[in-house]
Amino acid sequence: MIGLASTGIDSWLPIARRIRVPLGFLATALYLFEIWLRAPRLQAVAWSLVLVLPGLWLRGYASGYVKKNQELTTTGPYAHTRNPLYLGSTLIAAGFCVALESWRMVVAVAVGFALIYIPVIASEERYLRAAFPGFDAYCRQVPRLIPRLTPARLTASQPVAADNAHGTCAGTSGFSLALYRQHREYNAAIGAALLYLSLLFLHTFLAATFHGTR
Repeated sequence: MIGLASTGIDSWLPIARRIRVPLGFLATALYLFEIWLRAPRLQAVAWSLVLVLPGLWLRGYASGYVKKNQELTTTGPYAHTRNPLYLGSTLIAAGFCVALESWRMVVAVAVGFALIYIPVIASEERYLRAAFPGFDAYCRQVPRLIPRLTPARLTASQPVAADNAHGTCAGTSGFSLALYRQHREYNAAIGAALLYLSLLFLHTFLAATFHGTR
């Protein structure tokens, strides 16, 4: 069964990469359509911050720990969930669905997650399992997405990572502002700010531009 699942993921991944950009354009078009239909309520926009701000914080916090293709990160947010970046993105997307109060956006986000994120996560985990001997031990203690309340602590007998260049154990470093800047995670905050500006002002512009088309 595992072999069949891996084969299915391998077959789907090239398709997922090809449809990722078109799906992004479709989501953007749906977003604009929802704003054109009705101006977002300020109360809903305010409530969306309950999800968006933690999502932005989580992505920024996680980006200061992860060293892609160099070590298996198990500290910081990675001691609570194996995929804090994806969890942060999900919170942000859910927050904007709340701001729009749109079931169509909820369906679009759920379908996009199922088609893109789930196979990507499965593929990444297979790579990590092959690259780092301690990955299975890590998986036994840390959930894939929904975080555990207390941080997991791997025992000394459970190797968690090996640096590709030097072969030394890793995974114990703290938050690095340099890594945050290297991953340019501040772009997520800039993007969210622009989306909030669109929530507040874009309906008026679209209504004036396409006046009488509804």
